[in-house]
Amino acid sequence: MKKKKLFKGKSFDVSIYNFNISGKKIQHEIIEQNSAAAILAIEKNKIIMIRQFRYPHKQVLEIPAGIRKKNETSLNCAKRELLEETGYSATELKYLTRYYPLLGYDLMYIDCFIATKFKKVSEQKLDDDELITVEKIPIKKVISMIKSGKIIDSKTICSVMIYAAKKKHILKT
Repeated sequence: MKKKKLFKGKSFDVSIYNFNISGKKIQHEIIEQNSAAAILAIEKNKIIMIRQFRYPHKQVLEIPAGIRKKNETSLNCAKRELLEETGYSATELKYLTRYYPLLGYDLMYIDCFIATKFKKVSEQKLDDDELITVEKIPIKKVISMIKSGKIIDSKTICSVMIYAAKKKHILKT
């Protein structure tokens, strides 16, 4: 395998990868960026959601998440993002799933966690370019919003629907 960097950016790089597989030459342009973590925080059948600006979709409803910092574990990233984006601190997190949102185009994966024990400990600690509001929405309504296309964020859809599949009674909406 040979790799050549085509673009170096603030948030991601793009490289061209050349492979020889079974005698066939294959070339892929791949986005290279740090992986991320997301946290599905559920309290009394309500999910802590955030609403934030996501170009070109304007305001998007999603679960808290963010890019892992260098040498940061996915678990610590999930805890940090929940605190920064919502002001809640999780005392117990469980691993839910890992998925690759752009398989074949991007090296990134997203580790998703679930928190059922957490408490409000501070105000949000947002980055200068973040405009985030926090909402608590019943899980059945979130599932309905996913089914109707009102929630379009992949990490939210993946986390909520995997959680719901594991708790089959929730899917009866």
